[in-house]
Amino acid sequence: MAVTWAVAFAWAEHVRLPVWVLAILALAAWTSYVGDRLLDALRARHPLRDRHHFHWRHRRILVPLAVTAFLVAIGLVLLYMPIAARNRNSVLAVAALAYFTGVHSGQPAAGRLRLPRIRPANFPVKEMLVGVIFTLACAVPAWTRMNAHRVEMIAPVIGFMALAWLNCRAIEVWESVSSRSDSRPNGIFRLALILALSLTLAAVVAGSVGSTHNAALLATGGVSAALIGALDRNQHRLSAVMLRTAADLVLLTPLALLAFA
Repeated sequence: MAVTWAVAFAWAEHVRLPVWVLAILALAAWTSYVGDRLLDALRARHPLRDRHHFHWRHRRILVPLAVTAFLVAIGLVLLYMPIAARNRNSVLAVAALAYFTGVHSGQPAAGRLRLPRIRPANFPVKEMLVGVIFTLACAVPAWTRMNAHRVEMIAPVIGFMALAWLNCRAIEVWESVSSRSDSRPNGIFRLALILALSLTLAAVVAGSVGSTHNAALLATGGVSAALIGALDRNQHRLSAVMLRTAADLVLLTPLALLAFA
């Protein structure tokens, strides 16, 4: 998904990304995912899901693979990434490290970061941070290679941050025991509908000013949001594993754009 989004952002802004950039992104995303699951399982501060059990059962295979992937990514950075790009990307690396540190060291049982009390109770901080960091990691390669009109990329970046957040939030809600046994609305469908309509409206505006590629990208985001809403309406008809898998698959709608790359 990280590679798909990165290529889609680049396509929307008429930029071509080197293969080594996509390789680093894929390796870093996969390593982070595996590390997050294993750390969750190791600390077991909240009920574990099937994905946690899977990663823990196969940790003797996954840990060496993750370490290898991390070292290969570092090697590609040292071989191909210019010094200036390393300095820019180090900001994201620090943000990701801060996320891991906050989530996996001494956090409350719900797995949320310790933030000032001014935030509302049960505010989904973890999901928000994942959405922001993940989307920026996908968008920065295209952003740094644009010669002009960077302001046009702001709407797709914000829209896909919201989409990534919605994905994480929906999975968290669906996997909770109360959600699976409670037929009352959980708010995901409403959020998905609002985001789908907002992204569709943004696509219309972008198209009206001649930014057709950005309009197409925003439209695919709107489709993904609508599909998350559809999954929420049908969550009780799907197994937890199928629902979790489908939630990620519906974020691959930007693949439709790559036929025109």
